[in-house]
Amino acid sequence: MDFLPNLPTLAAFTLAILLLAITPGPDMTLWISRSLRDGRATGMMALAGTQLGITVHTLLVAFGISALIVASPTAFFILKTGGAAYLLWLAYQAVRYGSKFTVKAGGDRRTAPLGAFLNGCWVNLLNPKVIIFFMTFLPQFVSASDPHVTGKLIFLGFWSLIVALPIGIGIVIGADGMSAWLQTNRKVLRAIDYTFAGVFSLFAVKIFFTHAK
Repeated sequence: MDFLPNLPTLAAFTLAILLLAITPGPDMTLWISRSLRDGRATGMMALAGTQLGITVHTLLVAFGISALIVASPTAFFILKTGGAAYLLWLAYQAVRYGSKFTVKAGGDRRTAPLGAFLNGCWVNLLNPKVIIFFMTFLPQFVSASDPHVTGKLIFLGFWSLIVALPIGIGIVIGADGMSAWLQTNRKVLRAIDYTFAGVFSLFAVKIFFTHAK
């Protein structure tokens, strides 16, 4: 099939994705946060939301739209400002509501999965570092002169989802496994709330000071 890269290229790309999948970032922080707070199902929805975000980024890169966003100072500024503001809002949520959601077993969680899905999607889509990363990372595994470059970029983007998904699922299951113990250790739980808030705030600052070039 014309859109499939050769085996050495695919092997190198797979190894790179595995290493990236275990590197902490806003996505992973969100998965753990929502899994601890609302359980495994909600954590999985946060994971699904970030996967959708990666899918969108893949298509944007493949069709050249990401390059237009990065090339426009105004669009890039709006994107990174929105992304930083959203992460700061998540930091506020972690401090203001985090442990309350976790310890209230009888709380109404009907909207939690949908909210987690949207959180995951927006955390990913509003991160300009992800756009820049996809623009610089994916093309390294495809020749610019390849007549099937668009198809190969799309394939590699979806392949990255398949490769990284088991790691994401493992992280969610692991975090959910800790939630019962944390519910009986509220001081530790509250410390985790503040830790997540600090991590989200740090990523917000890094995103705001991201440069397009």
